Amino acid sequence: MNDQSQAAGSASAALLHRWESASIDRVWLRPGDWYTPATEALAEALEARLDTTPAAFRLGQARSAAGVGITEAIDDMAVLFKAAGFEAAPIRAIRALCEGWTAGGETLTDVPTMTDAESGLGTPEYLVQRLAEVYGSASRMGQRVTSTHALVVVDVSVESSDPWQRIARNAAAGEALRRTYGEGHPMARMGDGLYAVLVERGSALGTGIALLRDQMTERAQAIEDANLMRQPPRVWIESLPDTHAFASELVESLQR
Repeated sequence: MNDQSQAAGSASAALLHRWESASIDRVWLRPGDWYTPATEALAEALEARLDTTPAAFRLGQARSAAGVGITEAIDDMAVLFKAAGFEAAPIRAIRALCEGWTAGGETLTDVPTMTDAESGLGTPEYLVQRLAEVYGSASRMGQRVTSTHALVVVDVSVESSDPWQRIARNAAAGEALRRTYGEGHPMARMGDGLYAVLVERGSALGTGIALLRDQMTERAQAIEDANLMRQPPRVWIESLPDTHAFASELVESLQR
């Protein structure tokens, strides 16, 4: 190996180390499974100023095979480009990552049916199950769900047939919903760009909706694709019916 090759290898190794440290510190959930040969390939391509899309595709495949959610994978790759001195990850690299993640997920057979893989939120079936718990609890306490709870529905869909944009949109929206409502609020993806959250009625309802709008805008800007999400998002409150059976029909009617 000549001196120039050794220098290039040292530079990419240093970038890989900065990437790993920053990712584990900021976005990565399980430090022990961050490294994969695909991370090394992507760091080498970026440091050498080569086309990063093939390596990004491989990284998407590796992340999917390891059970890593698409939101975490996108945020992780964004850390790499910032560590390399770029303002943000380019759209072509994010697209390749998403396409690789989708291709890698095609062979998975153990994805929980109650979790939507693209957004990390629950499925409509999950929401129906959680509604059953709420209606059961209300019945035992002599309350009416119509006056205690509601669904907040948000629509950020845009006309697009591109699979990577769909994945990125659902991942960004899922992250925005989790940042807004946190634990304890059942959330589900009802369709591409359409989501529902079960919330309690009260003074915090309007505040939560305002924060959700801000979070959706922030996540859309982080991807830097003007066509990724409807702006501003369409948000409305969906009243719940008197019975769980009717609530199940409502959830079904919201799906697309």
